[in-house]
Amino acid sequence: MRSHYCGDLRAAHDGEQVTLCGWVHRRRDHGGVIFLDLRDRAGLVQVVFDPDTQDAFARADKVRSEYVVQVQGRVRLRDEAVRNSRMATGDIEVLGTGLTLLNTSETPPFELDERTAAGEEVRLKYRYLDLRRPEVQANFRFRSRLTAAVRRALEAQGFMDVETPILTKATPEGARDYLVPSRTHPGSFFALPQSPQLFKQLLMVAGFDRYYQIAKCFRDEDLRADRQPEFTQIDLEASFVDENDIMAITESMVRDVFAELLNVTLPEFPRMPFSEAMRRFGSDKPDLRIPLELVDIGDLLANVDFKVFSGPANDPAGRVAALRVPGGCEISRKEIDDYTKFVSIYGAKGLAYIKVNDLAAGNDGLQSPILKFLTDDAIQGILERTGAATGDLIFFGADKAKIVNEALGALRIRVGHDRGLVQGDWAPLWVVDFPMFEQDDDGSWAALHHPFTKPSCTPEELVANPGAALSRAYDMVLNGTELGGGSIRIHEPTMQRAVFKALGISDEEAEEKFGFLLDALKFGAPPHGGLAFGLDRMVMLMTGCESIRDVIAFPKTQTAACPLTQAPAEVSSRQLRELGIAVRKGE
Repeated sequence: MRSHYCGDLRAAHDGEQVTLCGWVHRRRDHGGVIFLDLRDRAGLVQVVFDPDTQDAFARADKVRSEYVVQVQGRVRLRDEAVRNSRMATGDIEVLGTGLTLLNTSETPPFELDERTAAGEEVRLKYRYLDLRRPEVQANFRFRSRLTAAVRRALEAQGFMDVETPILTKATPEGARDYLVPSRTHPGSFFALPQSPQLFKQLLMVAGFDRYYQIAKCFRDEDLRADRQPEFTQIDLEASFVDENDIMAITESMVRDVFAELLNVTLPEFPRMPFSEAMRRFGSDKPDLRIPLELVDIGDLLANVDFKVFSGPANDPAGRVAALRVPGGCEISRKEIDDYTKFVSIYGAKGLAYIKVNDLAAGNDGLQSPILKFLTDDAIQGILERTGAATGDLIFFGADKAKIVNEALGALRIRVGHDRGLVQGDWAPLWVVDFPMFEQDDDGSWAALHHPFTKPSCTPEELVANPGAALSRAYDMVLNGTELGGGSIRIHEPTMQRAVFKALGISDEEAEEKFGFLLDALKFGAPPHGGLAFGLDRMVMLMTGCESIRDVIAFPKTQTAACPLTQAPAEVSSRQLRELGIAVRKGE
């Protein structure tokens, strides 16, 4: 039905007869000449109809925004004075000689341009209209190019694309599973996969050596801007490798993608132990573009009478840390109050501070409501250790280490952006040497990544002291965002059972939930490891979008609902009877 896409026309097409199909983006009537901006997935082109072509002119006079039309015409150069450098097709226009109306349209519920004022709920309800907007379609063209580049990069390194099941068995991987009732096995349920983890390990046992997949994954968890109940992973696994091999493979892939799609040469990927990242930045995914760091000062405050500081300073699970903001004396009291409210989101009970108005004036040059609670030695120690200078502001966090890390870590990012301290465009990083386990409030251990990650110690050392065990895991971080995470996997049954034991999983429970894996590990499982990238998150980061909902065609809301289809929805009583399910509605 067409000879060209609208957005592909250029000056080189001058004089050509073309047939175009698309949507009327905008219609303008200028003194008897009608201009239509015609839009398709490739972009916009201006079509001009004048009264000399009576039939086409009459038809053009009747069309409105979002009508679907077919246009015949001749490409011509625009006059120099009216060329539009902001449009890819701005050097030319199409003189329309024919127009066929293919479909009409009601008035859309919002403007389909970059300035639309419609809220997200409305745009998601009419997502098929929102997706017509050129800037939104650009995200998905980029996403398509990204997946193609990833496939090329991995295929070039010998990886094979293999699909793994969507209907599988519920396994504990850190989040709640989405369950699917089985009609043919009453009372039993499939689970949608949180990741292809176990199946890709079984592919390594099967001798596939190098596997990858653009995989759909599902997790029933609370949502954030960078999370969805269903999401897409770039998933890969390889045999006869160690950490250095996997990091080299994936780093090469990411470098290739950035170079091809953004013409960006990424800088070096430094490696940082988890413990150092938490100590210096309060986060296991630090944004290295921001030159602010946390400094431990608990030893300086252990003996002060101010229990807000001395309590956490003497608590083995506590932390007292400082965050120096260069030039921070300019920060107003209202801004400090706003930051105090901000850190409360992370459990912080307050936000103490000291303004260094004049370092040379000693305590008289300091401004803070907490000075009266501190000794001169403590104050001097804080100033020296933080490297404070005249004009700086020092924020403090004192609480359980987890709260201090999360609160000051988030504050570091917020202040860094507010104060314009971000340096450079891209700052990649490998975070390594993660703890194998983290302790729950009840004293039990939980896997920090997942229970198939290989520890750095022996099985005996693991069982004797789970809290000291480090894992052979690694996360790729870029600009404070975790692009992907992975590990070397357990390939010996003895070590896998030791990890289960440390997690409080009995032999009987292990056999019930993971018997197929334990059996596979008995039959010559090779050393193997892998990594999974969040594709949605990578596209979001590379396109500069604020939420992964902007780069997923039909995303869910923050409540895991779909305004477009009204899912989730109730099903008929007949369907429930066939499944042997009775629904008990909550209050």
